[in-house]
Parts: sequence; C-alpha cells; structure tokens
Amino acid sequence: MSAPIDRPRRLRRSAAMRALVAEVHLRVDDLVAPLFVREGIDEPQPIESLPGVVQHTRESLRAEVAELKALGVKAVILFGVPAEKDAVGSGAYDPDGIVQVALRDLVSDHGDDMVLMADLCVDEYTSHGHCGIVVDNGLGALVVDNDATLEIYARAAVAQADAGAHVVAPSGMMDGQVAVIREALDDAGHTEVAILAYSAKYASALYGPFRDAVDVTIADDGDRKGYQQDHRNVREAMREVELDIAEGADMVMVKPALAYLDVISEVANSVDVPVAAYHVSGEYAMIHAAGERGWIDADAVALEHLTAIKRAGANIILTYFTRWFAERGVEGV
Repeated sequence: MSAPIDRPRRLRRSAAMRALVAEVHLRVDDLVAPLFVREGIDEPQPIESLPGVVQHTRESLRAEVAELKALGVKAVILFGVPAEKDAVGSGAYDPDGIVQVALRDLVSDHGDDMVLMADLCVDEYTSHGHCGIVVDNGLGALVVDNDATLEIYARAAVAQADAGAHVVAPSGMMDGQVAVIREALDDAGHTEVAILAYSAKYASALYGPFRDAVDVTIADDGDRKGYQQDHRNVREAMREVELDIAEGADMVMVKPALAYLDVISEVANSVDVPVAAYHVSGEYAMIHAAGERGWIDADAVALEHLTAIKRAGANIILTYFTRWFAERGVEGV
C-alpha cells in the first residue's frame, strides 16, 4: 500500500473550516482608535492625507467616542492640536490644554467603561516640532535636551492623570522617561494610572500624514534620528524595551508596525507584559491611496495588515482602521 498523501488543503476547503482552525483571531477588542482633537474650531476638519480621519472639536470627539463604544471598541488614544504653540510645549501640561479638557469630557461620558489613553509627548505643542526642549549644539543645529525634557513629561503625565486618563503613553523616546513619569504619577497619587511606553519607536518615513494631522513641521528641516531608533537595528529595540519595563512600563509598543513585524515578534517572545503595535498613518494612507486607484482591494489589504500584526505577537493594535473594522464586525478570515 502506498503511503497516504499529506493533504493540508483539507483544512482550507470552506470558510467555516478555515475559521475553525485559524491560528489567529483578530477582534475589535484588540484595537485602539487614535483620535485628534483640535482647539478653537467649530466643526471637524478633514485631514487630506488621512481619508476618513478628522481633527475633532470637543463635541464631535464626544460623539465619535460614543459611537465607537456602541460598536464595541474598548479604547481610544487622544492627540491634541493646540491653538498656540511655544518653545516648551506648555499645552501638553496645561490643566486647560485641549487633551486635558477632552479627557474630562470623556470621563464624564464614560467613566471606566472606555479605556482613555493620552499620547504623552510635546511635538504637537512645540513651535519647533521636536519632542522636547531644544538647545543649540554649538554648531548651529537644534538638539533635544533629554533631561530637561523629562521634567516636561512628568508635568504632562500628572496633568493627563488629573484629567482622568487611564493610560499615559510616552512617545518621545527620551532616556529615563518611564521612570520619571512613574515617579511623578505615584507622587501625585495616581498609582493606578498605567504607562504604555513607546519603547521601540523608529525614526520612520511613514509618519508624514500624522504630522499633517497635528500640524507639525520640524524646524530647520530637521529630523528625529537623534532620539528615535535606527530602522536597521533590532538589538537596540530590545534594550529600550527592557529598560522601559525595568523602569515601570505596564505595556510596551513597537512603532511602526508592518515594516517591523520582526521586532514585534522578538519583543512578544521576550517580555511578560502586553505588547502593542502602532499601524501608523503612512501605512493607513498607502492602503487608501492604492485602493482609490483600483490597484488593490483596500479592505482585504487592511485586514491582512492587521492580522499580520496580531500574528507577529501584538496584543494591542493602534490603528486608524478601528472604526472600519468595528463597523464591519469582521473577525479575521
């Protein structure tokens, strides 16, 4: 008798069979919706490079979060666009800054029924577009002063927690930021506020649409390669992750996602805290641009991207596709 033929296709013969044996299931519970709220506008402002995404007013933000909650979304992360910017990004820690007032609105609406995250950085608030306090390096270039910036982050963390944030998410990639933020939160009585650390945030070319969304231009055609990670390195990412966890991070994140699936996998296999990944603005915009031209099936590619990120090991995915996914009720096919 001849040996039996191995036929793995038996497990792919129908949609029901494929769903039964799927190794990864993507759920709306896995997703976090990034939302922008802008000070001093009367109606939502579309963001041209992010189709379907807007800069919200306080009231439209409240409506959006209520609708997301009704769709089953459990978490949002807020980014603020202030009316005025300054050299130190004071709007990030002003009790009446746009994110702080928006957090108070949402806490009033939802309490603990929606996880309210706040991006903790100052680039949206600074006149120079960097993620911290800048000084001249003596050669005519602006560089970020790491330790001076930490003081600003600590103040912003407490302001966000005072306003009701359940999670603060430091994204500036300053050395020691998690330790300083944890100490500041604890000293202010916010021991229950969690920290989602942007631990492996790469100096990526995929952030352009996001900068449109928060009206950020880096002064003197500068970049953030001096403090965000080099796209060629993985070991560096692991060192950053380990340091953040040692300093008190409750969750860690890799950003961007799709070009860094190997990093997500490495982190997920090495740590015992939840791992997040940010499917960033450029990844979202590319899908829409190609879909609008008929070059790809945008919906199918979006689902493929998100499933790949989950398959790589991310427990949490920040994505501009959150509402799209929730409205369709799809759970990875």
